[in-house]
Amino acid sequence: MSDKDSHGNMHRVVIVGGGTAGWLAAGVLAAKLSAKHTITLIESPNIPSIGVGEGSWPSLRDTLLDIGISETEFLTLCQGAFKQGSSFVNWRKGGHCYHHPFTVPIGYNELDIHTCWQELAPNTSYEDAFSLQAVMCRADKAPKQVATPDYAHVLNYGYHFDATKLAELLKKHCVSKLNVAHLVGHIARVNPHPNGDIESVLTEDGQKVVGDLFIDCSGSSGLLIKEHFNIPWVPVKQTMLNDRAVALQVPYSDNDSVIKSTTVATAQTCGWTWDIALQHRRGVGLVYSSEYASEEQAKQTLIDYVSERYPGAQDAQFSCRTLSFEPGYRAQFWVRNCLSLGMSSGFVEPLEASAIAMVELGLRMLCEAYPQNKAHMEIVSKRYNKRFEYRWQRVIDFLKLHYVLSDREEAYWLAQRNEASIPDSLSGLLELWKYQSPSRLDLIENEEIFPSASYQFVLYGMGFSTSSSALRLSEEDKRKVLHIRESLQQTKQQYLHGLPSNNALLNDIARRYNELTNQHKHHPLSPSESQADQHISSSTNNDSEVSKNSTSQKKDASYDRIGFR
Repeated sequence: MSDKDSHGNMHRVVIVGGGTAGWLAAGVLAAKLSAKHTITLIESPNIPSIGVGEGSWPSLRDTLLDIGISETEFLTLCQGAFKQGSSFVNWRKGGHCYHHPFTVPIGYNELDIHTCWQELAPNTSYEDAFSLQAVMCRADKAPKQVATPDYAHVLNYGYHFDATKLAELLKKHCVSKLNVAHLVGHIARVNPHPNGDIESVLTEDGQKVVGDLFIDCSGSSGLLIKEHFNIPWVPVKQTMLNDRAVALQVPYSDNDSVIKSTTVATAQTCGWTWDIALQHRRGVGLVYSSEYASEEQAKQTLIDYVSERYPGAQDAQFSCRTLSFEPGYRAQFWVRNCLSLGMSSGFVEPLEASAIAMVELGLRMLCEAYPQNKAHMEIVSKRYNKRFEYRWQRVIDFLKLHYVLSDREEAYWLAQRNEASIPDSLSGLLELWKYQSPSRLDLIENEEIFPSASYQFVLYGMGFSTSSSALRLSEEDKRKVLHIRESLQQTKQQYLHGLPSNNALLNDIARRYNELTNQHKHHPLSPSESQADQHISSSTNNDSEVSKNSTSQKKDASYDRIGFR
């Protein structure tokens, strides 16, 4: 095939960069594109994955299922745990705490839940008025039973995981099962096509890799989107003040090994700490602004948090890893035949764990409108750039909301809610929400990255006040609400009795995985094998009341966050 002919189609995909973003891209595209497409991933031999982003949204369940990795295998090999949302500690004064769970309030899409809460459950917290997930999180309950099949749920969930181990698992699966070509080498040169596209890349050891579509997953270096196409970075430091992080890995002690199923975000004087529980350790870190703390102050703040929260941790284990970043996103994400994903595309900060979800969203849009030729690509890329500029702006608005609602008085927190740092789009919504609660009418895209329910959880979790609606609740709506509330009380007891702890369920999953791999040493565990094993185990639990409330859908259309929550 001549270069001219090959440039007319888009069959050869070249991914530059590995890590979570690169291997997710390879896996999704290799699993979804037709057999005439080829996927090649070029990975540097000595640039390790950042390996800090250890939290996902529920979307990762569908992504892993699409790629063909069983949940049992993923959780065991990546030391994964269940994530049911985020909990926020001390973001307001007085020992304040609230949850942003992954399950929307029951009745949210048919009732004015805010008005129902104010009128019929004013003495109950917003997170507990029409949802059980925060209660189960506080009780350290898993979101499913031992008998619940892979990727199905009783309560909606994502994951905590070891990011480095996930990249390794994806790499192994992509190469051995999905025929992804894996090259190890540094990119020495990018060769342009006469029409302005990328024709090929050349590695330092002389390997020339020709492609039709190039995906830049090279991280903040942006080897293609930045270094070749010179697409500028749009900084948002005026709004998102954080630009540094320090991270620790904290082993469990014998008397403190409970695996929580939320990312615990605790406000500190100069930023906030994340606390993520995996099976074998905790991942703990501090996100902060270099304008308000030095690196040494940040490290000490993090060590003080760990020492107070986990007294069994030893000082000798405190080996901090430091990271710096410039919050922002590309002025264009898809230029000619180059699409950027991951940190080469944008990064704001770890709050609410949107980084991997943005990669997944990018891959979803790419797959749903995969370009057939150059003309098609010009149309698709314009739509992609418009959609993702909007999405990054909404990520910024939603993350900034958490800071604006704080009443802490340290200099860092005062700066976070300085009016000059608040985007006009968020200021306008906050003014509107004084009079009416967030709704779908405020967020105009059909696939919002954070839907109105997420805004309500944060607003009312942080004590924001919205005036009572001018519309009265109908008697029928009141009956619906009372029925929901009564049903929740019954279901609450069933869940508390029937759902295992996170530790118990994860231990059982690991045990069954090890038993199955011993039986199938000559081939990796497939999703179908894992499902079969779980259905066998369900025969001993089929009378459980909780199992009646679980969903076995592989693709769950009821997720919040467009299948991402």
